[in-house]
Amino acid sequence: MRKGILSIAAVAALSLGLTACGGDSGETGASSSAAPASSAAAAKPGKIGVILPDSKSSARWETADRKYLEEAFKAAGVAYDIQNAQGDKTAFQTIADQMITGGVTVLAIVNLDSGTGKAVLDKAKAQGVATIDYDRLTLGGNADYYVSFDNTAVGKLQGEGLVKCLTDMGAEKPVVAELHGSPTDNNATLFKEGYESVLKPKYDAGEYVAGPADAVPDWDNAQAGTIFEQQLTKEPKIAGVLAANDGLGNAAISVLKKNKLNGKVPVTGQDATVQGLQNILAGDQCMTVYKAVKQEADATAALAIGLAQGQKPAASGTVKDTETGADVPAVLLVPKAIFFDSVKDVIADGFVTKEEVCTADFADKCTEAGIS
Repeated sequence: MRKGILSIAAVAALSLGLTACGGDSGETGASSSAAPASSAAAAKPGKIGVILPDSKSSARWETADRKYLEEAFKAAGVAYDIQNAQGDKTAFQTIADQMITGGVTVLAIVNLDSGTGKAVLDKAKAQGVATIDYDRLTLGGNADYYVSFDNTAVGKLQGEGLVKCLTDMGAEKPVVAELHGSPTDNNATLFKEGYESVLKPKYDAGEYVAGPADAVPDWDNAQAGTIFEQQLTKEPKIAGVLAANDGLGNAAISVLKKNKLNGKVPVTGQDATVQGLQNILAGDQCMTVYKAVKQEADATAALAIGLAQGQKPAASGTVKDTETGADVPAVLLVPKAIFFDSVKDVIADGFVTKEEVCTADFADKCTEAGIS
């Protein structure tokens, strides 16, 4: 059960309200000179550690999350250390050990799986380090806070998006293949919960046919291509693909291209990557889900900065840890479905640039989509 979904305005208020306590902008590690000496903010804030998961499953971790977190920490004048585990669970734990030994007082992680994530959170807590689950909830981890998007809503948008695209194409009893995210990622479970809430009634009513469905280990795009090729061999009449993110979607599109089926079989995605948006403009991808990562990073930074300054920030809601039954204080943000005519909204929001998306091969499509 998820409660406390935040609007953009609410996220801005949370971020501004907490980072205002972080002191003047300045070099990393600077303390506040504006706050009264008697206040907690007058003391030098603690150091914040952030562990990102990889740069392979999605480009967002390095191109967006790192950038926005760094900007927020620098603006607040707090010391920070952001590292990427590059999909390596051993490296993930080593980085955490180094950060804890190095004196971080707040640790935010994007886990690679709940098992290693829990081990890191447990060790941090044993050392008195405050913890934040960033984007992915660590089941059984008992983090102090969780910041993410409403991931069931993300999946629901994907399911509804695929239905829209199949309806627009006039598909009758389409066979739908599914490429789920990593089985060790709780977010993938929530995405699936969301899109199955849309697709299962269609299957049960005989309106759609449930085709091959497989999870992709570690969100690995290369494996996704192999898996989808096997799915298409098994069921050549696949008419729609529910792919859990843009990387998996592109893997399916690559296979469809080899079989001259791209553009004829709608494919979903998530993350609004440059590649995903270009696939939408080309007509090869049906839709993606845009998660305004800056909102997520700003909300996380606001909590982390507050904790580093000795505060106990309030969260807007809670999320149930299905393993422990505990209610984890949470900030959940609202995702948005992106189709051909709304690619411009992602660019207008500053998540990607026109120059990145509208390269020579896509210039005409960008004009058609109203990207100026």
